[in-house]
Amino acid sequence: MEKTPSKHHGLLALSPLLVFLCVYLVSSLVTHDFYRIPVSSAFLIASIYAMAISRGRTLEEKVTVFSKGAGDRNVMLMIWIFVMAGAFAATAKEIGAIEATVNVAMKILPGKLLYAGLFLASCFISMSIGTSVGTIVALVPIAAGIAEEMASGGATGFTASTPFITAIIVGGSFFGDNLSFISDTTIAATRTQECSMTDKFKVNLKIAGPAAIIVTILYMILGASVDLIPQSSPVEWILLIPYVLVIVLALSGVNVIAVLAIGIAVNGILGLAGGGLEWSGFLEAVGNGISGMGDLIIVTLLAGGMLELIRVNGGLDYIVSLMTRRIRGKRGAEFSIAALVSLANLCTANNTIAIITVGRIARDISQKFGIDPRKSASLLDTFSCLIQGIIPYGAQMLMAAGLAGISSISIIGYLYYPVILGLCAIVAIALRLPRKYS
Repeated sequence: MEKTPSKHHGLLALSPLLVFLCVYLVSSLVTHDFYRIPVSSAFLIASIYAMAISRGRTLEEKVTVFSKGAGDRNVMLMIWIFVMAGAFAATAKEIGAIEATVNVAMKILPGKLLYAGLFLASCFISMSIGTSVGTIVALVPIAAGIAEEMASGGATGFTASTPFITAIIVGGSFFGDNLSFISDTTIAATRTQECSMTDKFKVNLKIAGPAAIIVTILYMILGASVDLIPQSSPVEWILLIPYVLVIVLALSGVNVIAVLAIGIAVNGILGLAGGGLEWSGFLEAVGNGISGMGDLIIVTLLAGGMLELIRVNGGLDYIVSLMTRRIRGKRGAEFSIAALVSLANLCTANNTIAIITVGRIARDISQKFGIDPRKSASLLDTFSCLIQGIIPYGAQMLMAAGLAGISSISIIGYLYYPVILGLCAIVAIALRLPRKYS
């Protein structure tokens, strides 16, 4: 049996995360520009540091551990999705599908309900398909197009910016990720806590529901100041097919990679048949889309390798030991479960893996202190989605940033739903809500 890492060693193992944050944030503050500092540069420095502090291994062994983390099946799956999403977004833009969809959105959604409408649409789609990544792939290019259209029409201020409107989609995507019956996080949370999905949903909705209502009202208030709606061009309805198809296939449970492959093919058929795109132009768009995801792919590989070094060096074990050492009562136990999955998510950058990692420990804590398994499952899912929704190196944030052509850091300040969801969850623990499950 492995020994629990000492305080000094545990903190040292976790320090690469601090190095990453310091390098990126301090450098950005010094230059007064968050767009100037590449996230990949900060991750490279933190990864080199993580190797340097790894003890008892040769350089070759350290590189092997790093490569194992970078080549993890979950990491590679994300990279394949990034590649396909980049190609889909670029070909959709090339044939005019994004512009056509933006025009429809401008016609259907009144200016004052634009933000609330986008948020509710992302909530509904993510709830239906059970994946935040799929929702982001389908809606972020449209959201970025709306922001560009608003800016060209004279709208100003942060509510007309691409980061703000992208954040609306990202926030809504986690509503479904947290609640959907087919979400990986829901499946992991309910299985580890040994409760039914329906029961967990009922508890979870009492936390996520109020958060979604508050955010919707907030977006309606912010949208009330939108007086200028850009004049939209006539809609080419046939060009809506790629996005409608992607959403319908995703709702039908088709694998996201297959959905994107079909979407790319449909984009090519529409472009070639309509005469607006030649075969060479289609291939060029595919290549440009993949190239545009290059930095995102590098960041994903670096993050996967660095986080594996943190795990192997005992950083995650240290967190678990620290958070379970001084639990007192149900309230403290629930806060410990929330903190455990949050910290695990910071170290793994994957909410499903974080739940699986600490799920058994959370189950032991809930049994020891008499916590309803439906409540512990809800806490695991809610706080993992909260952290996954705000870390700049999470797959969802990186995907959204890549598709919108912005920095993932620039989105964080506008992520109202994850923050309000977290506050609602903290209040639920502090006030022992909902009463029926406390």
